[in-house]
Amino acid sequence: MTRRQSPVTAVRDDASSSRSALLRPARSVGSGAGRLDLDRIVRSIEEVLTVFVADKVSGSRAEEPGLEAVLDAVGDFISAPGKRIRPLMCVLGWYAAGGTSPVPPVSVLRVAACLEIFHAFALMHDDVMDGSDQRRGRPSLHRTLAAHHPSHPRADRLGVNAAILAGDLVLVWSDELLTSTPMTPEQIKAVLPVVYRMRREIVTGQYLDLVTTGRPTDSLSTALRIARYKTAQYTVEGPLQIGAALAGADQSLLHVLSTIALPLGEAFQLRDDLLGTFGDPRRTGKPTLDDLREGKHTALLACALRRADRAGQKLLLRTVGAADLDAHTASRIQGLLEECGARQAVEDLIQERHHQALERLNHAHLPATAAFALRDLIQAVHNRTA
Repeated sequence: MTRRQSPVTAVRDDASSSRSALLRPARSVGSGAGRLDLDRIVRSIEEVLTVFVADKVSGSRAEEPGLEAVLDAVGDFISAPGKRIRPLMCVLGWYAAGGTSPVPPVSVLRVAACLEIFHAFALMHDDVMDGSDQRRGRPSLHRTLAAHHPSHPRADRLGVNAAILAGDLVLVWSDELLTSTPMTPEQIKAVLPVVYRMRREIVTGQYLDLVTTGRPTDSLSTALRIARYKTAQYTVEGPLQIGAALAGADQSLLHVLSTIALPLGEAFQLRDDLLGTFGDPRRTGKPTLDDLREGKHTALLACALRRADRAGQKLLLRTVGAADLDAHTASRIQGLLEECGARQAVEDLIQERHHQALERLNHAHLPATAAFALRDLIQAVHNRTA
């Protein structure tokens, strides 16, 4: 019998596509004097990720027989094309705090890779909580695991429970990669508090997301608070500060990076809100009906409830969050979001945060390599379509 190829070998093949959705608008990052070769850096992160995950999968296969289906699914999930924005932000934080080598040292790459593994854990649990069928254009992990047991009387429930356990396993892997990375006592003292705060904040954001889902209101402040906790701090601020802490950044620099990161991260989430309703599923990897069916309390929905007339408000309150929402009704909602100005209002919020991030970057006096890369990434986040 031929042994199944290790799923994590796909990481190398997908390295370019995994970051293309974010970095294609910023190809100039990799050329010219004083600019970083982000393609090369991301490939280095992918290599660390590949080796580590392959080792964990093969080791667990040998030590824990019976987990093959879970391990294969986890390996496929981590290796699937993704933006890799968190590890990239970690590396840029290291450069912002004075890192100079063309490719960061292995210790920085390992910490950056551990953030991508932690992100995989978060996505696995997020898909369970949201009941999402797809992730990155593929079946979500709980659907994949359920499909491994088609004859089981409660296959769907089994898939959900197995995905929770798989997420827990991946969280352990993230910790293993972090704590096995050679760091000085000073680096450990600086990095771990930022890691722990980032993790607390994503739990806070996820909880706020859960308790507001299906209960739409016109509270824009609540929607933006969720965006800050769930995305801005976890996706941009935390990773940037972790990388900077590795390079010995002081509190003043960490604060400067935060002032750039938070509007950038909020813009990232606001763009997600728009793509979740108006994006091309072939590019986003998720159906456009998901957010509307789940009734997520997004800035887009809050703006719509503020701007729509009474009939429009009734339509939104009656249909958004309905599990049986069909394509025709979704089209009506999309039309309403356009007509009442909600879509443009969110575009305006994105533009405002885009300008804030650029203005704060311009006054930050960061090393040229980090400043060039962050400026291009800010533009890429603003223009992204997936």
